[in-house]
Amino acid sequence: MQVFATFDHSPYIELAITQLEQKGIKDIFAVPLDNQTEDPKLFDTIHRSDGTSLINKGLFLAVIFSVIGASRGFVLEWGPIYWGLIGAGSGFIIGFIVDVVWKILQRNGKVKLKGKKSEVILIIDCKESEGKEVEKLLWENLALGVAKVNREH
Repeated sequence: MQVFATFDHSPYIELAITQLEQKGIKDIFAVPLDNQTEDPKLFDTIHRSDGTSLINKGLFLAVIFSVIGASRGFVLEWGPIYWGLIGAGSGFIIGFIVDVVWKILQRNGKVKLKGKKSEVILIIDCKESEGKEVEKLLWENLALGVAKVNREH
């Protein structure tokens, strides 16, 4: 049986490995994952998207500003249509700028986390009778996730 577990880089993974070795399990393999080396891109492309949109606030503010502009346009010189379009354009630009600035600030906060260590995958080969005990030990040492696989010879 193979047991897979993921851990944060912490003393708990060392404790789990030590406890497993004390129980007689010697076939333990730990794989640290690499950190991301390049900065995330601000704008999406056709082939890659991170699921965030930079136009949501722009469209929301465009609707609000166009309604205000059109209603005020009845008493202004150019009329409600022009002032509604001016309000929509200015609301969209303001919302887009707010989204871009917010995304840049969030990205700069994530860049500060570059020194953070990524996760470690722990692979343990054990007998099927030891599976439950190994799983319990991993959970007690704060594993992020555990999976068991029965291997057929």
